[in-house]
Amino acid sequence: MTERVRILVIDDHTLFRESLVRLLEREAEFEVVGRCGTVAEGRCILAAEAVDVVLLDYDLGDEFGTDLLVHSGFRGNDAKVIMVTAGMGASVALNAVNHGVAGIVLKHSDPRRLIDAIHRVAAGETWWDPDILQPAASSANDEAGSSASVRSLTDRQRQVLRSILDGLTNKEIAARLQASETAVKATIQELFSKAGVRTRSQLVRVAIERYAREWLKDGSPNSAE
Repeated sequence: MTERVRILVIDDHTLFRESLVRLLEREAEFEVVGRCGTVAEGRCILAAEAVDVVLLDYDLGDEFGTDLLVHSGFRGNDAKVIMVTAGMGASVALNAVNHGVAGIVLKHSDPRRLIDAIHRVAAGETWWDPDILQPAASSANDEAGSSASVRSLTDRQRQVLRSILDGLTNKEIAARLQASETAVKATIQELFSKAGVRTRSQLVRVAIERYAREWLKDGSPNSAE
């Protein structure tokens, strides 16, 4: 039997939190190991339990979910974080990405979308709601300055990066581009190398924060390096 994904739910709205827990407990592949409404409680659970994925609300009343990520006790934790939020502005979304979240899901999304996001993030991929990430990318594009040191992307690298921002898996990217999964994986490694990163979350963060103008604009000439 495949090992279950261990989940911690942090949300200060009790009704939503308990409804979410009931939804997750219906999935045989998931195990809810903790639930709470504050960052402090979340830190205690993370210190005591092995957690694969944290479902973290951004607005926790008097504190923000990202406060969990900047705590020294979390930085050495292997748990991956999905922000589950009613809504986020572009700057807030960029801040969440900067703090290392692996996905953002809106609370009004179809429940199957959240379940799919958990599976993907637990497997080392990312999942971003396009209604959140695309405006954030556009905002960064508008604000970013041009840098002479940026390594340009090929057409294929740009297509794969856009597909990652759309939340697609390697298999889905391969189908979209009519390429093999092996070729997609190779292109992702090329993107990692150009960005100086090792994970998808880091790639998304660097692409949006540092190279949005050069890597995310449409219709620009690309080098073949």
